[in-house]
Amino acid sequence: METKEYSFKGTVMNGFLMLFVNFAILVLTIAGIVHSIIQLDASNGAMGGWELGFCGLMIIVNIIMWCGHMQLEPNEARVTTWFGKYSGTFAKTGFYWINPFYGTKKVSLRARNLDAEPIKVNDKTGNPVMIGLVLVWKLKDTYKALFEVDTQTMASAPNTVGSDTKGLMNALENFVRVQSDAALRQVAGQYAYDDEDTKAGEPTLRSSAEEINEQLEQKLDERLALAGIEVVEARINYLAYAPEIAAVMLRRQQASAIITAREKIVEGAVSMVKMALDKLANEDIVELDDDKKAAMVSNLLVVLCGDDSAQPVVNTGTLNH
Repeated sequence: METKEYSFKGTVMNGFLMLFVNFAILVLTIAGIVHSIIQLDASNGAMGGWELGFCGLMIIVNIIMWCGHMQLEPNEARVTTWFGKYSGTFAKTGFYWINPFYGTKKVSLRARNLDAEPIKVNDKTGNPVMIGLVLVWKLKDTYKALFEVDTQTMASAPNTVGSDTKGLMNALENFVRVQSDAALRQVAGQYAYDDEDTKAGEPTLRSSAEEINEQLEQKLDERLALAGIEVVEARINYLAYAPEIAAVMLRRQQASAIITAREKIVEGAVSMVKMALDKLANEDIVELDDDKKAAMVSNLLVVLCGDDSAQPVVNTGTLNH
């Protein structure tokens, strides 16, 4: 979306220079008041009265001029308005003075972190999963943040928005949290939890972290652009089955792991039996007919594929009665 922010183009003066000017005006005004009182005591009432009235006016002007001072730290900005009309954003670091009749709202441009609590969503196959994210964001367009999002009513203390930077940024953080929840639900619903419920090669929440994170950043950028917020980084930091199906899914994963392990064991056992038979035949150690080969294969497979250790039986011959 096109930015609507632009730099403040009004009169800006050095804050220390205007500080000296304001002190000078204050000192001269106090001296004028003392002089007008002396004039009144000297029976020069008309001159003293005019001088006293002028000094009173100068006090009011001096108080107004003091309100024009502002100080900005790095990555801070002031959004200025002229009787309700946007007049630009002032972002120069230092101590400055501008026309005190400009309204200013202080905002922070620093990066902020959001660690969203895990939420329950349904994945592509309908399984309930718990998923959470961590998000780094910062303010990019101050105009959109203040005038296109209703931060005034979203703040916990609406009357402080504008004078309290913390209240404004907390209101924006609430906006980010709600939109992050919606984007996370949308992205998680497009993928299955793991590849056991999908076709081979399809991305899943567990196996395609980079792709999921890119999708999440894209959806968040689309949603937060309205508020002038830039997503620096978004990452899924928590992923698990929901408690109500976690035990069942754990047993399924265990069964799958056992089957995979058994396949490897059987494959290795068959290879070892074949090697043993070939070695016995090639070195003429013993001649085995088909029945003895079958018995030997059966015994070796039982030994190699069994979970318990084999108990050898020594054949010492037969007893003749």
